[in-house]
Amino acid sequence: MDSETHRNKCAACYRQYNKVEHLIEHMRVSYHSVHEPKCGVCQKQCRSYESLREHLIGPLPKVECARVFSMRGCNLCLKIFDSSSAVRSHRTTCQFSRTMTGLISRMSRMNIQAGSCIDNGQMSGSRVVALVCMMVGGGSDGSLDVCARVCLVGEDENIIYHAYIKPQVPVTNYRYESTGIRPEHLRDAVPLKQVQRRIQDILCNGEPIWKIRSKGSKARILTGHGIDYDLKCLGVEYPSFLIRDIANYPPLMKTSKLSNSLKYLTQAYLGYDIQNGMQDPYEDCVAELRLYTRMRHPGHPREYAGGRGDGPTRNNYPAWRQRELERMTAEALLDLSGSDYYCWCLDAYN
Repeated sequence: MDSETHRNKCAACYRQYNKVEHLIEHMRVSYHSVHEPKCGVCQKQCRSYESLREHLIGPLPKVECARVFSMRGCNLCLKIFDSSSAVRSHRTTCQFSRTMTGLISRMSRMNIQAGSCIDNGQMSGSRVVALVCMMVGGGSDGSLDVCARVCLVGEDENIIYHAYIKPQVPVTNYRYESTGIRPEHLRDAVPLKQVQRRIQDILCNGEPIWKIRSKGSKARILTGHGIDYDLKCLGVEYPSFLIRDIANYPPLMKTSKLSNSLKYLTQAYLGYDIQNGMQDPYEDCVAELRLYTRMRHPGHPREYAGGRGDGPTRNNYPAWRQRELERMTAEALLDLSGSDYYCWCLDAYN
C-alpha cells in the first residue's frame, strides 16, 4: 500500500491519488515543469509565487518549511539560504531602495512639467522597454478611458520618451487626484498620430514591423502591467511574442488565477511602495522593469519541454500511451511534462 501510494504521488506538487490513471490525468492537465517556483525546503513545485508564499508564510503553511523559512528565508524572492547571516547579506541586494527611485522620480516630474514632450532618442543599447499610459475620462459621465500621457523607460531606468497626448474627444474628467493631469498639460499636447509613430519607431528599433520575428530581431521586448489595454488605448500594434505583461504572467498571478496589482507586486517582490496618492508613470515603469528583470533571472534550469507557450500540444500524455504511462514512476511522468507558458528566463538566452 505504501509503495502504491508513493507511486501515485505527484513528484512535483505532491498531490496523492488513489489510482495511477488519476495521477496521469493530473499530469496531463497540470503542465508541471522546472520553471515553476519551488520550495527550497521540501522541493515542492507551486504554480505561482503566490501559492509558494502561502506554502511558506500563509495562514496554514507547511510547518517545517515555515520554520526553516523564518530563520533562513528571503520574504521577497522566497529563496532559502544556508544561514541567517547569508540571508542578511542577500537582502541588501534583493530589496530595492526607494530612495534613489524617489529622487529620480521627482526629478523626472520636474523635467516633464517643464515641457510636454521628452525624447531621448532610440536608446540602441536597451533591449527592454517599459510603457505606462495614464488615462483621463471622456464621455458624458467621464468613464471613457482616453489616453492623455505616455512614458517609456529603458533598462537603465532613464526616460526614453514621454509625452502628453492631445485627446481626440472632449475630456470630462481629468482624474487629477490620481493622474495629476490638468487642462494646461493638454493644451499644447502632441497629436496622437505623432505619438503612435514615435512609439512604433522606438519599439521596432529600425526594423519594419512586418519583418519582426521571434528570434534574431532587433525589435525590443515591451513590458508593462495590463500592457494590451495601454496599446489598445494608444492605437499601437505590436507582436504578441515580444510583449511581457506582468499582469498576465502565471508565476505572478494570484492562486485564483486573477491578476495582482502593480502596487502589490512591487511591495511584495521588490520591497518598496508605489502609487501612494498621485500616480507617477516613471515610477510605475521602473517597477515594471525591475519585476520583469527579477522574473527573467529566477535561478532555475533553462530546460523547457513546452516550447514557446505551446504546452497543450507538447505535453506527451496521449491516450494511446495509457498503458505505457501507467507503468512509469511519478518522476518519469514529470520528465514528460512541459510548461504551458513561455518562461521569461528564455529571454536571457535569446
